[in-house]
Order: sequence, then C-alpha cells, then structure tokens
Amino acid sequence: MTERQDRAQAHARLWELIKDIRVAMLTTREEDRLRSRPMHGFQEALEGELWFFTRLDSAKAQEVLLHPGVNLAYADQHEKIYVSVSGRGELVTDRQVMERYWNPMVAAWFPDGLDDPDLALIKVALEEAEYWDAETGAMRYFWEVTTARIEGRQPDVGEHGQVTARR
Repeated sequence: MTERQDRAQAHARLWELIKDIRVAMLTTREEDRLRSRPMHGFQEALEGELWFFTRLDSAKAQEVLLHPGVNLAYADQHEKIYVSVSGRGELVTDRQVMERYWNPMVAAWFPDGLDDPDLALIKVALEEAEYWDAETGAMRYFWEVTTARIEGRQPDVGEHGQVTARR
C-alpha cells in the first residue's frame, strides 16, 4: 500500500469516528491562555480539512489569525469514542466554498445569508489526530477494567490510534 493510500485509509477511519459527532470543541490560543468553545461541523466527508462557520469579528477568528495552531476535541460518551485533532486554522471568505457547506442550520445563525460581509469559514487543516474507540458497552468496559486490575495488567478497552497528515 502506498503512503497516499495509507493516508486515505487513515482519513477514512478518522471520518468514520467523528462523522456523527457534529459538535467539536475548538481550542484556540489567546495570548498566553487556551480557549475552547463548541463548534458545529457542516461537511459530508473528510478530505484533510474540517470546516466551521464563524464571524470575522469573533474572538475565535482573531485568535486563529494570530495563532493558527488549533485543536478540535470530539467525544461521544455513549459510543465511547474520543478524538483529538491538531491542525492549522485558517479563515476562508471564498463564497463558493461557503456555498458548498451552507445549509438551513447555518442560516439560523447567519440570517443575512451568504451575502453577510462578516461571514467566514474556519478551515482546520489536519496535521495529526489521535483517537480512542472503546467499541464496548458499559458492562464490557467495567468487566475489562476490573479483570485487568485483578490480573495486574493494562485494560484492553478498544482501539487507540494516530493519524498523521503528511503532504
């Protein structure tokens, strides 16, 4: 398998994990502290970038401009899926790109539509991701943790992996 195929397979696995987790916590840097806030994703596939609508005059947009290194944290406690995505944030104001992700939910937040001069997208270019997929129900998880403790070993509660974007 080529490096390109490996990367595509890794992106497919990452998308499989996060596609149903519509809200991620976006962490940006504000001077010497980190700030996180929930952001709703609007895409239908992962092609190396994740997209979020914002306002150009928002604090997060300014933070992305000054410090483009960002993190996205996804969690589905019910399915026991946890994903951390590190990447480079960038503000995009291209209306054609915005049209691609525009939908009625976005319109609720931006009533002036695509003509809103303050409308922008935050594009997060994937650099690295790490995930934990327990793939077990609560009883199975409890059993594994309990027996591992009794047996003096690390619990095996599912898959853990990393995705690195190399271009």
